[in-house]
Amino acid sequence: MIHQCTRRHHWLLVPAVCILMSSASVSALAAPKQSKPKSSPTSTPIAQRYAHAISKGDAVEATKLDFACQYRLVAASAKGLKNYPNTSDPSYDECWQTIKASHESALTRVDAGMEILWPSNGGLVFFRENPDHYSASAFVMDVVGLSPPGSGLHLKTVTTKPLPNASFRLHPQAPLVSVPAALSTVSVTYQDPLTSPVTKAPGSYKWANTVKPARRALKSVNLQWIVLSGLKKYGFPGDSAVVNLLVNDGTPIDGINQEIIPFTTESSKAISGSLAWWGPDDVPGLLVASAARAASFPNLRDRVALLNRVLIIDPRQAESLMVLTRDLYAVILREAAAGHHLTVKDSALAMAVNEHYWNIYAQAPRVDLSLGMEMGGFDKPTTADYLYRLLPALRTLAEVRPEQLDNRFRWGVALRWNNDQDLAIQVHEQLVKDIPAERRAGKAEALLQLAWSRINKVAWNRNLDDPEVSLAYQDADQAGKLADIPLDKFLVEYTKAYALLYVPQRDNSAILDHLTEARRWFVEIPGQSSDIWNFFIGADSLRAVLDADPIFQPLLASSEEKKGP
Repeated sequence: MIHQCTRRHHWLLVPAVCILMSSASVSALAAPKQSKPKSSPTSTPIAQRYAHAISKGDAVEATKLDFACQYRLVAASAKGLKNYPNTSDPSYDECWQTIKASHESALTRVDAGMEILWPSNGGLVFFRENPDHYSASAFVMDVVGLSPPGSGLHLKTVTTKPLPNASFRLHPQAPLVSVPAALSTVSVTYQDPLTSPVTKAPGSYKWANTVKPARRALKSVNLQWIVLSGLKKYGFPGDSAVVNLLVNDGTPIDGINQEIIPFTTESSKAISGSLAWWGPDDVPGLLVASAARAASFPNLRDRVALLNRVLIIDPRQAESLMVLTRDLYAVILREAAAGHHLTVKDSALAMAVNEHYWNIYAQAPRVDLSLGMEMGGFDKPTTADYLYRLLPALRTLAEVRPEQLDNRFRWGVALRWNNDQDLAIQVHEQLVKDIPAERRAGKAEALLQLAWSRINKVAWNRNLDDPEVSLAYQDADQAGKLADIPLDKFLVEYTKAYALLYVPQRDNSAILDHLTEARRWFVEIPGQSSDIWNFFIGADSLRAVLDADPIFQPLLASSEEKKGP
């Protein structure tokens, strides 16, 4: 379920957007696939048969068609093999484990912060290096081919052409033999964009490691396979086999160069330039439905993983951006509650308290808002991780749905917390302009947010000559003329008092007047308590002024009296 905004700025919300699949989309997804005539095993090219065996986890068939696996059996036999070993022979599992081991680098999960991708658990195939660095079998590994849990894939032989003969020795001192070789190109099409392999975006493999590259969901790729034939006369049980992994890649041992087995003029790999990725126009109905599905997940990690997957297919998919930004903003507010340890039962007051916690925190320590999971060596995401994932999503949603005013409100606040001072002010200035005059509560809220974006800039820079602080006071004063509920009236007076902390000629009497008026409105707020009041006046910069001047002692004393035993 998409979280609803519970704060007083309900006026900002545009009419709810229902994330539903059209009946046509549902029918299209649910429609049974039409069966196609199946080729007999003997008529299917060997490279396609081999790729199919890998994708289905068929260790026996894959071993029978794999040159390296068969070579080891033949090399270990004095007279070669006339028949394949019995299906219970351990050589099949040994070969299969070797093939699977070559896939491990593409299955290693490195889920840092909120960059997790769907599937959130289990096999995520992610080609982090240039695709031609992986074995061809990695692109059809059983994690993807088995459906479920994988997405399934479709194979088709495109071309087959002869190559110069391949050569190898069956034993170190044996004569070199030569056999015919061919290059077979097989196209691979992945059925499901939500679980298909992931690569870095085209061109990003050359970026520095410190830059997080964009990711894409792979739709199709052409693989070239080396097929050797004429093997039976050299003791192989089958006459043809596919060279997927080399028996020996020529790596020196103890400084001595080793012979490449088999030696071929080409290698089995993904063909550069053949990769194609899922895009926004391929499955728009599925993406909308996935946003609704993600919103129903109880676990944040699963929600973010599926939304991230949708957004690598369509970075501007509005429904997913809406769910993601609302969820992450809510999590950051919950992180604030864990910091101030206050019990706030009223939802509107709770949001004001939690936002103010980060407003004050962003003015000085900033550690939780800047230290990510990777940088700090933590085992779980930090507040900074939520913020870093939230910001680009807020920005994109503001571009896609500028009429979504509650999103632009959150964007400006998140920019403030991230110390993007000028942009935070610009976003809230524009928000003030875009809210119609008749929306008095909305205009008041936007003005207060603008005031705090200005205050945080001055509080961080400690430049008391900055005109922003005077503008912040004026924004709050203008908001006071529009505010009509106790919470907003309290925040108006409190914001004025806080802004006066940073004027060159500070007037403590004026600060006291505003705090006294703020106190008068505070006691009328539903769910208020003395602990919450003390939280507001306990902000470091404000409390330092209050404690230093006796003029504030009656105000502080009354707060302590109200708290009581």
